[in-house]
Amino acid sequence: VQLQASGGGLVQAGGSLKLSCAASGFTLDDYAIGWFRQAPGKAREGVSCIGGGGGTTYYVDSVKGRFTISRDNVKNTVYLQMTGLKPEDTAVYYCAADSRVIYSMLGVPSSYDHWGQGTQVTVSS
Repeated sequence: VQLQASGGGLVQAGGSLKLSCAASGFTLDDYAIGWFRQAPGKAREGVSCIGGGGGTTYYVDSVKGRFTISRDNVKNTVYLQMTGLKPEDTAVYYCAADSRVIYSMLGVPSSYDHWGQGTQVTVSS
């Protein structure tokens, strides 16, 4: 299982970014995929996650209405479209995968065994 996150960058407040998580070595539809972020001095938190099959999604309250998670099983890629970015969204964003995550645990980092490298998102005020 390999995950490659990309798409981070520097953007002004109110701007948009689209993160991509390219997966290899497994069938994407069989796995829950999560986007997590970690800011300096803070714990890693679940941002948005999508269950195996894509039928269930999770968003942390602070991003609801601004971020959208989606998956393309043909391209084996999960996306996180981020709009209305705020300085408090600044963090390193990671994608993670696991085949055994139940709905209530989608946003919990310890539910995921496989992690990609992070991509930095910086939002300036």
